[in-house]
Amino acid sequence: MQWLASICIRRPVLATVLMLVLVVVGAFSYLKLGVDRFPKIDFPVVTITTVVPGASPEEIEQDVTDKIESAVNTVAGIDELRSMSSEGVSLVIVQFVLEKNVDVVAQEVRERISTVLRELPPGTETPVVMKMDPDATPILTLALSADASERAVTEFADKVLRRELESVNGVGQVTLIGARPRQVNIWADPRALQKYGLTGTDLERAMRMQNIEVPSGKVEQGARALSVRTRGRVQSIDEMADIVVANRDGFVVHVRDVARVEDGVAEPESVGFKQGKPTILLNLRKQSGTNTVEVVHTVKERVAKT
Repeated sequence: MQWLASICIRRPVLATVLMLVLVVVGAFSYLKLGVDRFPKIDFPVVTITTVVPGASPEEIEQDVTDKIESAVNTVAGIDELRSMSSEGVSLVIVQFVLEKNVDVVAQEVRERISTVLRELPPGTETPVVMKMDPDATPILTLALSADASERAVTEFADKVLRRELESVNGVGQVTLIGARPRQVNIWADPRALQKYGLTGTDLERAMRMQNIEVPSGKVEQGARALSVRTRGRVQSIDEMADIVVANRDGFVVHVRDVARVEDGVAEPESVGFKQGKPTILLNLRKQSGTNTVEVVHTVKERVAKT
């Protein structure tokens, strides 16, 4: 480096210009440097979620979790394998060494699980294999509350605010926490069912078979072909109460005779609070490759206008 030192001594102006160029280029590059609170990072972690409605934790552990672990354990490159068995749900978390490609190992895990699907208990839902994605972490949570019923607030949050936010460029998904959507509830009367010699299964079967709309072929008229559908869905609460459950010695048993039909709300599956009061929370997830700060700023502007 002596030649560089000798040039700088003989040409001080050249040395000064070179230093200024490096400073300007460095400052320009620094200002254009991208900053993201949640950078795109692929962790080699795969989760397998299996749902068995009504199964106890012990049954989940023996009949589902152990079999999935045995199948997945044959995949090469596993760093850690752990599982959690709760009522009706089996969760297996597989962590691989950093050298493994998450897309490749996820496909290998799906192939291994497919070999034990027939061994799972009847009624088991298809296992869901998911990669750990940092972009799936919510970047913003909005709290929504009003002097109205939970059903009205849920309707606004789901059909107005959520759809408005999902239209923002960079927003990938909006999920609701603490929502109570509309749901038609049928409260069966055990004594009435016993009186008519019926069971809850009979009531469910009648509701399922008489509240359905199915295709019924087509009618051809010359060059035209018309699709035909059998319309059997009820249009109101009263029509649902009129559904026939059974016939007992010439007496028709309707739903209203053995149950109470209510136009209500669904049971809460999650709960949200703000300052100790129940509220509806909206979790926003961004799209991959988008800037978190810009997305949050745009969302706040859209919420203010809404």
